Amino acid sequence: MSVKVYERILDLFEAEGINTIFGIPDPNFVHLFHEAEERGWNVVAPHHEESAGMMAEAVSRMTGKAAVCIGTLGPGIANIAGAIMCAKVENSPVIFLGGQRARITEQRVRRGRIQFVKQAGLVENSVKYSASIEYADQTDEIIREGLRKALSGTPGPVYIEYPSHVILEELDVPPVLPPDRYRLVGQTAGQDKITEAAELIRAAKQPVLIVGHGVHTARAQETVKELADLMACPVIQTSGGTSYIKGLEDRTFPYGFSAAGLEAVVASDLALAIGTELGEPVHFGRGRHWVANEANRKWILVEQDPTAIGVNRPIDVPLVGDLRAVVPQLVEALRDTPRTATPELAEWIKKDADRLHELAETAPSGRTPVHPARLIVEATKVFPADGIMVRDGGATTIFGWTYSQAKPHDVMWNQNFGHLGTGLPYAVGASVADGGKRPVMLVTGDSSFQFQIAELETAARLNLPLVCVVAVDYAWGLEVGVYKRTFGHDSRETGTHWSTNTRFDKVAEGFGCYGEYVEREEDIAPAIKRAYASGTPGVIHVAIDPKANSEEMPSYDEFRTWYAEGQQ
Repeated sequence: MSVKVYERILDLFEAEGINTIFGIPDPNFVHLFHEAEERGWNVVAPHHEESAGMMAEAVSRMTGKAAVCIGTLGPGIANIAGAIMCAKVENSPVIFLGGQRARITEQRVRRGRIQFVKQAGLVENSVKYSASIEYADQTDEIIREGLRKALSGTPGPVYIEYPSHVILEELDVPPVLPPDRYRLVGQTAGQDKITEAAELIRAAKQPVLIVGHGVHTARAQETVKELADLMACPVIQTSGGTSYIKGLEDRTFPYGFSAAGLEAVVASDLALAIGTELGEPVHFGRGRHWVANEANRKWILVEQDPTAIGVNRPIDVPLVGDLRAVVPQLVEALRDTPRTATPELAEWIKKDADRLHELAETAPSGRTPVHPARLIVEATKVFPADGIMVRDGGATTIFGWTYSQAKPHDVMWNQNFGHLGTGLPYAVGASVADGGKRPVMLVTGDSSFQFQIAELETAARLNLPLVCVVAVDYAWGLEVGVYKRTFGHDSRETGTHWSTNTRFDKVAEGFGCYGEYVEREEDIAPAIKRAYASGTPGVIHVAIDPKANSEEMPSYDEFRTWYAEGQQ
C-alpha cells in the first residue's frame, strides 16, 4: 500500500497500542498532528516542550506502554532536553521525535542558519538510542528499533529525527507487523530459576516482598497481589513504588519511614525484589537497615536487564525477564503451597496503622499560617479513594511521605531524578491517559508549581478533574533548611526567598480554573471538595508556616542517608 511517511509513523505506533501524542506542532509534523486527530488520537499541545515530554512520560507510566512526544527543530529540542533526561533516569520508554532542517541545508558549510543546530549529539547521552532518518524507506526499521530499544532491558527514552525533506515522501509498504514479530515480548525466566526461587520462598521464615516503581509502570499490580497473597508477607515499598496495590494497603510499609516496615526488613531472611533497581533510597539492599541479619538473608531479584544483576548487591537467584511474565511464573509455582502469615505480620499491620493515626492526631494544629504536616493530613484525608496522586516539591514531598493519610493506587512523582516542576505536567498526562475519568490531586510546593504553571491552561482546555493543593511559603523551603543547618538559624538564606504577593488562586482564575485561598487548617478539606465540585481544574493556595517548613521536616535524617557520599 502507498502511504506518506507521517502516516506510516502513526501506523507503527498504533501497532504498539499508542494513541496519544504531545508537542507543539513543528512545521515538519503538522501533517502528522492533523492525521492523528483525524484518526481519533489524543493530540495535546501544551505551552512548553519540556511539559510535553513530562506529560508523555506520565502516559507511559499509566499505560505500561511506550509514549510519544514531538519537539520542534532547534529551540523545541533544546526545550525538551530536560524531559528527555527525566525519562532516562526514571526508566520511562518515551519516543521523542524531532524535526530538523533538510539534509541539503544541514550538510552545507554555512553560517547564520535559522533554528538550526545538530541535535542528535545534544541528546545522545540521555537516550538509549538516537537516530536520524536519511531516507524515507528507513522509517519502519528505525521506528521499530526505537521501540525495541525503549522497551527492552531497562526501559528508557529514544530520539528519532525527521528532516523536513523526508516526512512527506511516499512509501510503498506492507501492513505493519505486530510487536511480537520484531521485538522480544513477554520474556520469561528459566524454569530452573523459578523452581529455585520458589524453594527459597517456601523455606523462608520471614520473607519480605520489595515493590518498586516498575511494578506500577508495568501495570502489573494484579499479579503482584497474587504473589503477595501466596507469600503472606509484608510488602516493603520503595520511594519509587509509593503507589499502593489494591488489597495490600494494610501491609504495605514505606521503606525508611515506617517503624513496622523497618522491623520487617531487619527480621527478614528472604527479600524478593520486583520492579526496583535497589538504588540509594533503599541503601542498595545492603547498607543501613539491611546490615542486621545480612548473613542469614537470601535475595531474589526480578530484573529485565541481565547486566543489572549483582551490580548493587549480590543476588542469590536472579530471575531475568519481563516482570509481567515472570511474576505469573512465580504465582504458578507457589499456587499449591501458599505460605501462612506469621504472627508478626498482624503486629506490624497494627503498628503501622497506629502510626498513621497518631501522625494525624499529633500533626501540629491551630497555627496560622498552617503547619505543613497539618496541610498534608487535611488534604490527604479527603483524597478520593479512586484518585490519582501526584507529588512535587522538596520539603512538601518529604512531609507527604510521613504524614499522608491516603493510600492511592496510582502515585506519580519524579522519584529517581528529583526534577522539580514535573508535578503539573505529570498530573495532566496522567489524566489524559485515564481519559479524565478519575479525580487527580497534585500536592506541591509553590516553587515547584511555578516551573510549568502555564499548563493550568492546558488542564482547563482539556477540562481535567484536577485539583492542585499548593503549599505556599514564598521560598525554596528545602534549601532554606540547608542554609540553617549549615550556617545557623540566623543566617541569610541567599537566593531562596521571593515575592509574598503572588496569589496562586488568582493566577488559577486567570487561566480559567477554580481558585481558593486558605490560611486555616479547617478550611483545607472543604476547599478541596469545592474545587472538585466546580467542574473545572482547581488550585487551592494554602499559606504554610515557612519556619516549620524549613526546620521541622520529618524523617529528614533518614532522607539524608540517601546522599551518604562514599558511605554506600
